[in-house]
Amino acid sequence: MKVAPCAQLLIKDNILYDTKKKQLEAVRKDWSAIKFIHNPDKDVQLAAVRRNGLAIQCIPNPDKDIQLGAVKQDGNVIQYIPNPDKEVQLEAIKQNASVIRHVLNPDKDVQLEAVKQDGRVIKHISNPDKDVQLEAVKQNGWAIQFIPNPDKDIQLEAVKQNGYAIQFIPNPDKDIQLEAVKQNGNVIQHISNPDKDVQLEAVKGDGRAIQFIPNPDKDIQLEAVKQDGLAIQFITNPDKNMQLEAVRQSG
Repeated sequence: MKVAPCAQLLIKDNILYDTKKKQLEAVRKDWSAIKFIHNPDKDVQLAAVRRNGLAIQCIPNPDKDIQLGAVKQDGNVIQYIPNPDKEVQLEAIKQNASVIRHVLNPDKDVQLEAVKQDGRVIKHISNPDKDVQLEAVKQNGWAIQFIPNPDKDIQLEAVKQNGYAIQFIPNPDKDIQLEAVKQNGNVIQHISNPDKDVQLEAVKGDGRAIQFIPNPDKDIQLEAVKQDGLAIQFITNPDKNMQLEAVRQSG
């Protein structure tokens, strides 16, 4: 907010905003007006932070109500609050999960609230326990890329939420592979040397996934065209039965 030099003395003596009504009108119109109000009362402070949470930077020693009003408007302003309590942390994270990066040593409840909002913010949490890891991958399977050495339960939940998460799992076992292709047959392209069961599961879900299977046998080919007749375009030298099945499926 720009103030003309001639108004500076008025501001200094609080004459420009000499009544509470004027102060409230000013901060509701432009939150930054609080910079020019000497000792604004709580109502004025609240009005300012509700207009823009950044106003809390201009309020010395804001009480808890002011802190809550500010983070509800903009979770990021928690970084300007020294030692915010758990309630303030939770409100900030409900507004924006990524602000957990500004919270020093968040407890488990705060961590859980954050990953339930956005699983990927687990990357900002040091040593999350298994419960936090599970909630993160349930919300977004891709969060597994930020979890060192996830156990099988975490891997399963991740690929159930998003089959493509398998690409972040080194050497996934058969159970993980099956869950991933059940979620999306095309993720077989990210599986090295899938066995026949995995291949079948993939093409049962999406016949065109056969394009990612080198040298599929006849059973795989047949399942693929049963699921989608157009999958035949990815089969080299299909036999007569395969062609008939494809025609039946394509109508």
